[in-house]
Amino acid sequence: MLAQTSLLRIGRLSAAYDLGVTLPFATPWTYALLIELFNHLQTIAWPDASPIAIEPHQMLFANLMGSVVVVWSIVRLRLMMVELVRWDAVARFLFTAWQIHALTSGATPLLVPFIVIELLFGIAQSLPLKRRVADRI
Repeated sequence: MLAQTSLLRIGRLSAAYDLGVTLPFATPWTYALLIELFNHLQTIAWPDASPIAIEPHQMLFANLMGSVVVVWSIVRLRLMMVELVRWDAVARFLFTAWQIHALTSGATPLLVPFIVIELLFGIAQSLPLKRRVADRI
């Protein structure tokens, strides 16, 4: 069980993480640089892996996702509320499911650390709150 201040701290940390991780997805130029970095890391870890190609529809959806998550992150940083943290947990579980689907469909194993982080934030943001003394009366 968490105190409300602890849950809000976790929510703030997860919003800052999302902002940092998804900002490169928000524009075509930063997304292209990110894919180059992923391809470089992938060739180091798995030399036989196929490079990640950038296709127009893929870029569109990546930019859409990046833009929406950047805005959602800023909203959560500015209006930190328990309800927003709880809704973010729901989104994290959905996103984790889609990442696992992508991984099992042949996406790069570079997804694994992101899956773990999403899952941990989702669980932490779903923990029950301690009831205050005033709430028990």
